[in-house]
Amino acid sequence: DDMDNIGGYGGSSKAASDGYGEPRGPKGLAAKAGPKKGMVLGSKQKTNRFMDALRQEGESVETEYTKGNEASAQVPQVPQESVSIIVEEKLNVHLSKDGGLESMEVQGTMMMEIQNEDDAFVKVAIDTGANEGYQFKTHPNIDKQLHANEGILGLKDPNRPFPCGSPLGILKWRFQTKDESKVPIVINCWPSVSGGESFVSIEYEASDGMEYENVSIVIPLPSSREPPTVNSCDGDFTVDSRRNELVWTIDLIDDSNRNGSMEFVTPACDGELFFPVQVNFSARSTLCDVKIVGVSRTTDDTPVKYGGGGKINPKKKN
Repeated sequence: DDMDNIGGYGGSSKAASDGYGEPRGPKGLAAKAGPKKGMVLGSKQKTNRFMDALRQEGESVETEYTKGNEASAQVPQVPQESVSIIVEEKLNVHLSKDGGLESMEVQGTMMMEIQNEDDAFVKVAIDTGANEGYQFKTHPNIDKQLHANEGILGLKDPNRPFPCGSPLGILKWRFQTKDESKVPIVINCWPSVSGGESFVSIEYEASDGMEYENVSIVIPLPSSREPPTVNSCDGDFTVDSRRNELVWTIDLIDDSNRNGSMEFVTPACDGELFFPVQVNFSARSTLCDVKIVGVSRTTDDTPVKYGGGGKINPKKKN
């Protein structure tokens, strides 16, 4: 299975059903790496109030950096507003051994949770950008014409209430491309041997337009009693001797540090031992340009307060 030679990163999503029998699985993104160089891509959405429990799960995964582990199902706290709308995305990327992009897929879901039955007779106005290449699909109970013509997500029967008590999927989207410029973060890793040592240069390049938080780049290390010698690092690093991993961390990537690098030295070894590289990060915005304009009652069009938001929160997947 070539997944054994894949490095990458992915995201986690709520595993609960959306209320219509459509479960949502984990997010993931992976990239193949060659023997001398490789690139790993990735990216990885919820508000702090509504998804605090999820965020804590994500932090635990990012702190432990456990290969192959999946984050447990995320259970949101009871929202402060009766109506909460959450946008989630997952991203999968595959690279060929020479670093070229084989495929990239984005899958997103907009979910609404209503706590109070008095607020169940509502409709959601959204605003979507150009989103070239994105395919949108509404839930079968949503009025497709109302969505297409007016950008409103409402039930076909406006006299029918939305179910209460659990998140309900109301809109989904999908995007596929082979355009490498669409990938949020690219990692280049260049091992080389000189004398009795292996020199590794690794760099990241983040796309414009988004900020990436809690970024971690995890590089496998050869088994050795000697820890690697880090000559330079844009950010911080730790060595996990038990797992034989070097963890490079950047708290925030924004316009001030779209590019960064690290160089380290180990005893001489096969360059393939430094792959797969794993990447984790979180982002407060989604790749798809979709915004919530407002929520109103179907009975009299009066506005309804709502909470929630969009967030990518990746987790490592091997």
